[in-house]
Amino acid sequence: MTESRTLPPEALNEWSAALAERFGLAEADIPIALILDLARDVANGVARPAAPLSAFVAGLVAGRAGGTPGDTAAAVAAVVEMARGWETP
Repeated sequence: MTESRTLPPEALNEWSAALAERFGLAEADIPIALILDLARDVANGVARPAAPLSAFVAGLVAGRAGGTPGDTAAAVAAVVEMARGWETP
C-alpha cells in the first residue's frame, strides 16, 4: 500500500527549487502561486482530476508560444477562463 504524502506549502519552495536545478530553470520559470490558482479554479469549476491535466496543457501551450513568464501567464489565464465558464456537456 502506498503512503499518502501531503506537502506543506513551504515544501513546495524546496520541491520547486529542486525541479529548477534538475531541469536548468530559473525560479521565475516556476510560478507556484499561479499554478496552484489554476489547479484550484479548474478543480472547482470542472473536476479535481482536470486540474493536473489542465496544468500540463497550460505548460504545453506556454512552451509552444515561447515559454516566457508572460506566455505562461497568458496560457494559465486562458485555461482559468475556460474553467470558470465550464458547464458540463
